[in-house]
Amino acid sequence: MSALTTEKLSETVGVKILGVDAERLATDEDLPGQCLELLERHSVLLFPELHAGDEAQVAFSRKLGPLASFPNFPNEHVMIISFDPDNPNAKYYPSNDYWHIDGSMDEVPARASIMSAHVITEEGGETAFASTYAAYEALSEREREQLAELRVIHRMARIQSRTFPNPTPEQKADWARFPDREHPLVWTHESGRRSLVFGASASHVVGMDFDRGEALLEELQERATTPDRIYTHTWSVGDLVIWDNTGLVHRACEFDRSLPRRMHRSTLVGQEPIK
Repeated sequence: MSALTTEKLSETVGVKILGVDAERLATDEDLPGQCLELLERHSVLLFPELHAGDEAQVAFSRKLGPLASFPNFPNEHVMIISFDPDNPNAKYYPSNDYWHIDGSMDEVPARASIMSAHVITEEGGETAFASTYAAYEALSEREREQLAELRVIHRMARIQSRTFPNPTPEQKADWARFPDREHPLVWTHESGRRSLVFGASASHVVGMDFDRGEALLEELQERATTPDRIYTHTWSVGDLVIWDNTGLVHRACEFDRSLPRRMHRSTLVGQEPIK
């Protein structure tokens, strides 16, 4: 097994993988296991300007674990994230601008995402990441005790209404198709690590005054996403980034949506519920 050379991307999250090209991505049988180990420790892996292409991305992603299917896209294992008029999911993508966990309304959220940049904008369009493991570890012992038993409702309408504060009846009906999900605020992972579960889909704390619960969730998010606690990735065409969806929140940064920007994302199916 040849060791991977890495370089830290920030103090709290992320490493750049050096010396790996598309050929090694396809042929190095040790690479998937090494990546999973690094992902557990660092949460974000960057392969700069890899130019892997969809087939190579999917082939490598399969070595990391089972993949989610997206039947509305040409390659069922690659979701295209763009604001092109013919993109079937474009109406949901504006909410990506807010801190979130992918699949927070699912019983079992996605394990990880693998995303490559195909078309980028000259300004904006970065992706920011913040560790929810680090967010928990930064709590005082008293705070950990206070949060230990709290549960939070996650709701599609909550995250979408941030972008569309005056939704149409059609939008309301569409959002209502997604069932609410109740999660603990503190996720005790099968590994024994703990992380916080918050983000733009978090509607309210069960059994707590709505305003008080909202203030608590906002405070936890603000503390976890201060500039010194995030890594913001400025994309180059061909970059491939893998992130641990179970230990992070992430968001897209603003850009001119009238300009083309196209990201191709594969998703590892989740392995454990939030508990």
